[in-house]
Amino acid sequence: QVQLVQSGGGLVQAGGSLRLSCAVSGRLWKIANTGWYRQAPGKQRELIARIFDSGTTNYADSVKGRFTISRDNAQNTVYLQMDSLRPDDTGVYYCEVRAFRPGTVGLDDYWGQGTQVTVSS
Repeated sequence: QVQLVQSGGGLVQAGGSLRLSCAVSGRLWKIANTGWYRQAPGKQRELIARIFDSGTTNYADSVKGRFTISRDNAQNTVYLQMDSLRPDDTGVYYCEVRAFRPGTVGLDDYWGQGTQVTVSS
């Protein structure tokens, strides 16, 4: 059974930093990419950062230059370093792993439990 366990998050003042972690366990045949999503109060969940198997990263414009996604393959962990945090970064953050089904090009999505980030002004 694949599990994604998130840690980090919490309350921070504007301008501060936080790091989120997402530890992946279980059998995955091949990971295509891993992403971090944010769901702000009253809004839909949005993709804010993604790292591909190649190491290529993509960011939403709202976090570009402030957030950094990275991974530690040895620890099966993905990180989201968040710097220069702003009140509009407040929300529940989710990690997601997209992996190929064995022997196919089909993809399955796995989600972390979510973690609250609150940025005070």
